[in-house]
Amino acid sequence: MSSPASPSLAVPTGARRPFWRRWLLDPVLQQLKQGVSPEKVALALAVGSAVALFPILGTTTLLCVGVSICLGLNQAIVQGINALCFVIWVPCLIGQVRVGDALTGVRTQGLDVPAMIGVFRRQPAEFFHRFGTTALHAVLGWIVLAPLWALACYLVCLHPLRTISGRLRPNKN
Repeated sequence: MSSPASPSLAVPTGARRPFWRRWLLDPVLQQLKQGVSPEKVALALAVGSAVALFPILGTTTLLCVGVSICLGLNQAIVQGINALCFVIWVPCLIGQVRVGDALTGVRTQGLDVPAMIGVFRRQPAEFFHRFGTTALHAVLGWIVLAPLWALACYLVCLHPLRTISGRLRPNKN
């Protein structure tokens, strides 16, 4: 006998589902229903979110594809978390630059993220000339912070995923 899924986990049919549900929750639930371990799903969420916060604009989608292939992670989950992490990307970018500044002992120029993005989109060469040191500090900060972020995400996600997985799988008697 199987235990029914919680009503909040049921996938609504017909109605337009919120972005986060289509891109993250639905793929996670599908993987768990197919028997993928909660540990593997938590790893996809953790690694995907860490890679999604890589500080160079326009690189995270390809990086997520590469990491997913190398680690055998679910592409839909990794890309879904990549898309959702965009809302925290700018604050994390600022933190990464500051960590890079602290590690090098050199403070980079002020961060005007919209201006930096504008220059990057119009003239990538000019961006690297003007903001190259800032970008390197951000990458250095990401290298230090990403493993800590991934570990924290993995640990935070693991218990709820195990609980959900247990509700989705039939009881074995």
